[in-house]
Amino acid sequence: MTARISRRQALSGLAAAAGGIALGAGGSSAQAIEAIARIDKPKFKFSLAAYSYRELLTSKSGGTPELTLDDFIRDCAKMQLDATELTSYYFPDPPSDEYLNHVKHLAFTLGLDISGTSTRNEFCLPPGPQRDEQLAYTKQWIDYAQKMAAPVIRIFSGKVQKKQEPAEGYKLAVDGIQEACDYAGKRGVFLALENHGGLTSEVDGMLKLVRDVQSPWFGVNLDTGNFHSDTPYDDLARIAPYALNVQVKVMMKPTSGKAEPADLKRLATIMRDAGYRGYIVLEYEEKGDPREACPQWIDRIREGFA
Repeated sequence: MTARISRRQALSGLAAAAGGIALGAGGSSAQAIEAIARIDKPKFKFSLAAYSYRELLTSKSGGTPELTLDDFIRDCAKMQLDATELTSYYFPDPPSDEYLNHVKHLAFTLGLDISGTSTRNEFCLPPGPQRDEQLAYTKQWIDYAQKMAAPVIRIFSGKVQKKQEPAEGYKLAVDGIQEACDYAGKRGVFLALENHGGLTSEVDGMLKLVRDVQSPWFGVNLDTGNFHSDTPYDDLARIAPYALNVQVKVMMKPTSGKAEPADLKRLATIMRDAGYRGYIVLEYEEKGDPREACPQWIDRIREGFA
């Protein structure tokens, strides 16, 4: 009961106040939960995810990557961004304290916040060594985030495993996220659940998880390109009141029809209506040189969210 009270103290209002209370598919009312308390007017700050540079930051055939995280951070500064999002996949494994301090020092001296980081995780695994490893890895990255002063980590729910009942997989995901949030809260780090396949493929499943995990250090990493329904913008509007971080994809891929450019102004309206105050992070996934494309898209996002 204590956890539920602390969440209600930290979060206020209903999703209805920020996005309506229409029932979802099948009459679900999972969206009728506490929205993150906002004050004053919306505020947008801009960042770029290192995943946008994934091919440049990853070694090919065992060779040396074309760029390092240092290069990426410097590029973020050249784009006059407010921050840099340092995807965990491109750090040394494991990163030393010296390296984490170096990254923190470089970003700060270039006038950048570290808007967040990430971790790979699978929380639907049954009890045993594999699940323990997933939880330990997540906690390790919570410690790393604290050392870098990164305020939020984007996490995943996982997916129901083979020969596993959906209800069992769901409970394991809730328990795993809850345990990770309890650990993160003691270190002052937020965990943001990304709408990214598995249990979060559809908006009702996403909102059910947000409702059932009880922590003031928990919320949503809203990825604009990851709902592949016929109404992706409506789905995004339903999770927007719980967003701790926003990642913008330049394309939308609904289930019907072809991929189409994201309507940046419409996305901005969704976040503005939710009273969002935080980072708008470009996560570029299209073909072409990201060092050429990302500055152009950052300009478009700034214009769209102006």
